[in-house]
Amino acid sequence: MPSVLRAQTDPSDAGTSAEPAGNTGDAMAPAPPNEPAVAVKPCDQGLPTLRTPLAFKPGELLEFDLDAMGAKAGKLTMRVQRPANGALPVLVEAQTNTLFSKVRRVRGSAVSYLHPRTLRPSRYTEDAVENEQRRKVNVDFGAQDRSVKVDYQFGDRPKGQFNYTFDKDGLDVAGAIYLIRQLPLKKDLPVCFDVYGIRRMWRLTATVVEREHVSLPLGEFEAWHLAGTAVRLDRPSQTRDVHVWITDDARRLPLAAVGAIDLGAVRLTLSGVTRPGEKPLEAQGKEDLKW
Repeated sequence: MPSVLRAQTDPSDAGTSAEPAGNTGDAMAPAPPNEPAVAVKPCDQGLPTLRTPLAFKPGELLEFDLDAMGAKAGKLTMRVQRPANGALPVLVEAQTNTLFSKVRRVRGSAVSYLHPRTLRPSRYTEDAVENEQRRKVNVDFGAQDRSVKVDYQFGDRPKGQFNYTFDKDGLDVAGAIYLIRQLPLKKDLPVCFDVYGIRRMWRLTATVVEREHVSLPLGEFEAWHLAGTAVRLDRPSQTRDVHVWITDDARRLPLAAVGAIDLGAVRLTLSGVTRPGEKPLEAQGKEDLKW
């Protein structure tokens, strides 16, 4: 999720008072014709070898509260589905609530088709309705030639296409979260990859800052904090700061992500976890927590 927001120590408070720290802008807008072309620095190295076994499996459901512009905006879920046709699909569904729908009304889903071992995507799709306009996107990743082919259509407009290439690793916004969960996280670990989001390709360069204690309505956790910046490859003047917290345990749960969209600050906070063979975790209020 290419995004921009100054980091908070506690993800449960993130996004309420921070000011944007970079060029948020409209990520779907093309670069002005008079903007000078600037090459984005390539990644110094590819991603490290992933940890095994996987921290997740088919049937895992993660539920998130979505806050935007300092207010509750809706819900988002991420569900690992059963392997099919050699891929491990991850389904993401999001919907804004009644209040935020007065600003922007969104309901939609996305699917990332991941390689079950490398967690690199072969395909990524989106199907959403935003303010009554349907948006459909299909993204194909070419592992051999490092290509990214984006086919899209908005409403009744003619279909469009973008063609990109990625440097060492090419991911999509949904699958990137699952790959990050498998990284050998430790302080000062560098992370760099290209990621598709909002019809554009971004180069994300991040570092594991440190291990932090995170308090959420869901519970108390020790987590690794990743902080970095995503730069739009076809318009390097447009950037997003990225902050993600991943639990330091066998589950590697994504606790929070903070950033921004064109409207302002946004935050995702984990509010529910369902994993096969485990008791579901739900936000109950800390005074009622049971472990």
